[in-house]
Amino acid sequence: MKYFVTGGTGFIGRFLVPKLLDRGGTVYLLVRPSSMAKVDGLRELWGADRRQVVAVEGDLSKNKLGVKPSWIKQHAGKIDHFFHLAAIYDMKADAESQRISNVNGTAQAIALSKALKAGCFHQVSSIAAAGLYKGTFTEDMFEEAGDMEHPYFLTKHESEGLVRKEKRMKWRIYRPGMVVGHSETGEMDKVDGPYYFFDMLKNLSSVTPRGFPLLLNKAGLLNIVPVDYVVDAIDYLAHLPEQDNECFFITDPDGIRVGDLLRIMMRVAGGPNLKAIDVGVLDTATQLAGEGISRVPPLKSLGEKAISRLGIPPQVVGYINYPTRFDSTKTRKLLAGGDIACPPFEDYAEVLWDYWLNFLRPDKDNLIREVDGLFNEMIGRPKLSALRRKVRGKVAVVTGATSGIGKEVALRLARADATVILVARTVEKLDETLAEIAENGGKAQAYSCDVSQEKDCHKLVRDVLKDHGRVDILINNAGRSIRRSVRYSYDRFHDFERTMELNYYGALRLILGFLPPMEEQEGGHIINISSIGVLTSPPRFSAYVASKAALDAFSLCAAPEFAAQNVSFTTIHMPLVRTPMIAPTSLYKAFPTLSPEQARDLVMKAIIAKPKRLSTGLGVTGAVAQATIPSVTEAFLAQAYDLFPDSAAARGLSEAEAAKERENVPSSKLALAQRMFAQIMRGVHW
Repeated sequence: MKYFVTGGTGFIGRFLVPKLLDRGGTVYLLVRPSSMAKVDGLRELWGADRRQVVAVEGDLSKNKLGVKPSWIKQHAGKIDHFFHLAAIYDMKADAESQRISNVNGTAQAIALSKALKAGCFHQVSSIAAAGLYKGTFTEDMFEEAGDMEHPYFLTKHESEGLVRKEKRMKWRIYRPGMVVGHSETGEMDKVDGPYYFFDMLKNLSSVTPRGFPLLLNKAGLLNIVPVDYVVDAIDYLAHLPEQDNECFFITDPDGIRVGDLLRIMMRVAGGPNLKAIDVGVLDTATQLAGEGISRVPPLKSLGEKAISRLGIPPQVVGYINYPTRFDSTKTRKLLAGGDIACPPFEDYAEVLWDYWLNFLRPDKDNLIREVDGLFNEMIGRPKLSALRRKVRGKVAVVTGATSGIGKEVALRLARADATVILVARTVEKLDETLAEIAENGGKAQAYSCDVSQEKDCHKLVRDVLKDHGRVDILINNAGRSIRRSVRYSYDRFHDFERTMELNYYGALRLILGFLPPMEEQEGGHIINISSIGVLTSPPRFSAYVASKAALDAFSLCAAPEFAAQNVSFTTIHMPLVRTPMIAPTSLYKAFPTLSPEQARDLVMKAIIAKPKRLSTGLGVTGAVAQATIPSVTEAFLAQAYDLFPDSAAARGLSEAEAAKERENVPSSKLALAQRMFAQIMRGVHW
C-alpha cells in the first residue's frame, strides 16, 4: 500500500501514520519547507526509515498543495489512499485563517488527489460539520446542519461539502468528536476543548476541602473521544471493502454532560464533591441568560473578561449547552468487527489530568516544565507501534525485573509482542509482573538468578536457550549502588568487590553467554544500563561508577568485533531514577529524579534506534567539561562534595550521634542550597 498524508505531523497524524506503517506501506508525507527538518525526528519516533516515510515538500495554501508537477507525474496512479488531515482544529483561530486552511486547503487536496489518480480520498472532518443542530444528527445527514455562526463550524461544513460534490472520485469522510489525549498515556499536544476547564478545576480544588459538596447543572451533552480510538477507527474503516462514499461518526455513543465531566475531573483533581443535577429549567435559563448578555455589548465584554480570567476562552462558553446528539450506529457496527470501541470518559480521565498537570498546565514551574520538556523531546516518547515493529516475536531478557526500570521495561516489551524473560534473585517477586503481562495477552517467563553468582549466570543462559532457542535482546539492568566517600571505605574493600561482581562481572557473564547464539543467528542487541555518573564523576560513588565504567569500556571494545554479525551494543547513561535501589539514601527524597516510566522510554528508544550511547544533555556536558576543563570541573565537584554530606550510616555514626549532629546543622539554608543545586543538576547522583 502507498499512502499520501497531509497533516501527518499534526496531533492526529502523528498517531495515524504508525498505524499505516504497521500495514507495511509507504507513507508520502506532505511537509512545509520550514518543517522538513522535523521529519527525521518523526521517522525515529515511528521506527521508520527514509523508504517508509518519504517527505514531499508542499504548502496547504498553494495550487495542488504546492507539490511539484514532476512528482505528481512520477507518482500518478501509484497512490492507494490519500488521507487529508491538515486543517485548523482551534475554536480560537480567526475566520480568515480557518477558511484558507479548512476550505481552500481541502479544495487543493482534492485537486492533488485527482491528479495523482488516488484510489480513495479520505477526509478527516469533524462533528462540527453538523453545526449546532438541535436533536439527533445521523451519519447520513449533511444539509440539515444547524447554526454555523462560528467560523470553525462553517468551514468544516463547507470543506466536507466540497468532498461530497465529487462524483467521479471515491471518498470516505470521518467525523470525530472532540479529540483529547491518548486513553493510556494522556498524551496531548495543546490545551483545547474540555482542557480549558482544567485550570479552573485545579484552582477550585486547592481552595475547597476535599469532599465538600457543591451543586452544578449538568448542562449540554459533549462528545469526547481519545486520539487512540480515533486513529484505530480511521485506520480500520479506511481499509474495509465496499464503504466508499460513506460518512462515519467516530464518537462516544453516550456522550457526556458538561456537569458530569466536571464532576469526574474534580474527583480526579482531589477537589470538592460536585453533584451534577439535571434540571431542564436551569438549562433553559442558562441559555437565555447567555443569549441576553451577548446582545448587550457592555455586559458581553464584562462577561468575556470574567471568563477569560478563569482561563476559559469566551468562544468555548457558548457551547456549554451543546444541543446535538450524534447517532453512530452504522459506524459502531462496522468497528465491532475489529473489536474497536470508544472507552468511557471516566476510564481515562485520570491520565488526561496527569498529562495536563505535568506537561500542559500554564502555571507549572517554568524550570521544571523546561527540564521535563527537554527530556521528553530527547526521548521522543517512543510509540508502541514503532517498538512493536522492532521486537514482535523476539526474545528479550531483562535482569532486575522485580521493580522499577526493569519491571516497566518488561511490561512495555510484552505489550509490543515480544517474549520477555524476567530475571530476578527471588522468582516469587515476579508473580505480579507475570500476572499483569498475562492479563494483557503478553508472553513472559520468570527465571531465578543471582547475577553476582557465576553458577547462576551459567544456569540461566543454559535454561533460556534450552526453553526458547534464542535470545535477541539482552538488557543488563540489575545493579547495586553504594554511596560512600573513599575515606570511609579504607577498611571496606568488600564494597568494591560486591559492586564489581554484580554491575560488571554479572553483566559480563550474561553477555559472554548469549553472544555465541547471537553471533550464530547473525543478529542481536545488548543494552547495558550504565550511569550518568560515568560521565559526571560524582564524589562518593567511586565504587559504583568504576563498575559501570568497566562495562562501558568492554562494550566499546567488543562492539566492532561483532558489527559484521549484526550484533549491536548500546550503553545508556541513566540519570537518577526513583527506584528501590536509591530508597535507602534518604537524601534523595528531596531530589528531582526521573520516573521509572521515563527511564523505560529511554530504553525503548535504545531498542528502536540502536544508538551506540544514549545520554542526557547534562551527562554529555559533564563529560565534555571533564575532558576540556578538568581543574574547573574538579573544583565544582569538590563544592558539591561539601554541600551533600555522607549519610550517618556511611560514617559509622549511631542514631544518637546522627541526631545530635542534625541539631547543629543550619537546616533551612542548607536545604535551600541543596534543593537549588539538585534541581539545576537534575538526575546526577550526589
